[in-house]
Amino acid sequence: MCARLADVVMAPRTQLQPDRVDTAVNVADLVRRAAQDAPDHLAVVAGKDRLTWAELDRTVDAVAAAWSGAGLVAGFRVALAMSNSLEFVTAYFGALRAGLVAVPLNPASTAEEIGSMLGAVRARVVLADDTAVAAVRAAVDELVGVGSRVLDADAVPVVVPVGVASRPGERSYDELLAAASSAPAVPPADPETLAVLLFTSGAASPPVMLTHRALLANLDQLAAIEPPVMTPADVVLGVLPMCHVYGLNAVLGMVARVAGTLVLVRRFTPEGSLDLVAGEQVTNVPAVPTVFAGWLRAVADDAELARRLASVRLLVSGAAPLPPSLRSALREATGLVVEEGYGLTEAGPVVTSTLCSAGAGTEAARTGTEGRTGTAEEATEQPRPTNRAKHTVGAPLPGVELRIVDETGTEVEVGEPGQVLVRGPNLFSGYWPDGADAPGEKGWLATGDIGYLDEDGDLVLVDRIKELVIVSGFNVYPREVEEAIAELDGVAEVAVVAMPDPQTGEAVRAYVVPAAGAQVSAEEVRRHCEVRLARFKRPSVVEIVPELPRSVTGKVAKASLRRAARESAIGF
Repeated sequence: MCARLADVVMAPRTQLQPDRVDTAVNVADLVRRAAQDAPDHLAVVAGKDRLTWAELDRTVDAVAAAWSGAGLVAGFRVALAMSNSLEFVTAYFGALRAGLVAVPLNPASTAEEIGSMLGAVRARVVLADDTAVAAVRAAVDELVGVGSRVLDADAVPVVVPVGVASRPGERSYDELLAAASSAPAVPPADPETLAVLLFTSGAASPPVMLTHRALLANLDQLAAIEPPVMTPADVVLGVLPMCHVYGLNAVLGMVARVAGTLVLVRRFTPEGSLDLVAGEQVTNVPAVPTVFAGWLRAVADDAELARRLASVRLLVSGAAPLPPSLRSALREATGLVVEEGYGLTEAGPVVTSTLCSAGAGTEAARTGTEGRTGTAEEATEQPRPTNRAKHTVGAPLPGVELRIVDETGTEVEVGEPGQVLVRGPNLFSGYWPDGADAPGEKGWLATGDIGYLDEDGDLVLVDRIKELVIVSGFNVYPREVEEAIAELDGVAEVAVVAMPDPQTGEAVRAYVVPAAGAQVSAEEVRRHCEVRLARFKRPSVVEIVPELPRSVTGKVAKASLRRAARESAIGF
């Protein structure tokens, strides 16, 4: 913890207590409410630093006042290029409490990417820790260099280093806090105020606009699941990066909503995170498949892994597909069932969860032609399934509606694939800056995902529309090909993408990662596919690779693979 932040935390309570918060309108109200309900309960663990909810609330007030002291007014954008840390938490909630718009950035982004993102949102301030400060400084230097031609002076952000020395012209986080006014400016309470801008594909696409209403609605939907997903007694592992909506809202936001305890992981290593789980008696682990796979690789002895996860009551996977083999392996090793969900940044993010599944044989609830709606009552009709026959991502959260439609927008029958549409108060307000592609007049959002609802009302994902491979006019779903190849002994991972083909328009290209110590040849993969797949679905090219490129959440970066396949096919 930086020195000034420590001073703020240890400062005596003010005589004037803030008004009671019963209904949150601003996401930062959740911190206030937690401080009023459980002031001495542990809120955040970050290395050796520990804050109670009262201490965190006081610190958030100080940060909000610091933003006001720096001349920032409601609606200004504050970028956070930081790893998971106490400073991220306080800067995020402090920005929201001051009425500012938080713009979390992946700290692993390049200077060029950061410059493009800062310019796109016209951030006034950018906080950067040791993982990002060099790239941030290079990006801002470049903006200054071209600012007279492209941007006005207000669009060149001030760099605020966190935990690193300042350069001339910069203000450190300590200095920002030292300049804080006595009290933060409190903007009018309006749930439709923009809270967060989130980039989903780096600088390649405009950021998602999420209001306080959308973020709080998704937390309310998660809180309506029974039995509860998270309680005040839970200790939650914060391994997901908070620059991603999964870590930012479904984890950080949800912990604040229930006044639980968050244990932050700054840099993930399998051994280090397992030590935290055991040492802090973690009960909930929301994560991505790479975390669970890392644990299984790091601890070969099943009994030892089970011992180190003995305090855990709930494992949840999201942000990337969970291979059934990984889910089975973890259950066999530890007895823990990994629950799974589906979501998207535009939905704040959670849409479905296996925690909402009604169980085998339960008739799917329908609401006429308007879609399927999850309810808290429905979620408790049957025990939670522990051995699903097929790989679903669960039923809609309470208050979320789903429809599956064909190319004409007509709702399809149960079991028939089509595009997944979502409706609910958790949806975004469009893409920055003008709200483009916001939900339509009736509130439905087309997700771009292909899936179907099974007879129990659970969603089964098939693929992404944009990842569809069209071979001689026939649709090939990459996931079907990937699952077929994954059956082959010695295959650890596989990714399938489209490549240009002069005869068929597109063809299937497969990237295959062998398991450790295994030997897999392209010819073996081809022979296997001849048995498992129709001719037009078989890969024209099989490339054996040591690893697959991944995003910050561990999802396979298929855009990189598609680009490589396209360049290879056309010869450059």
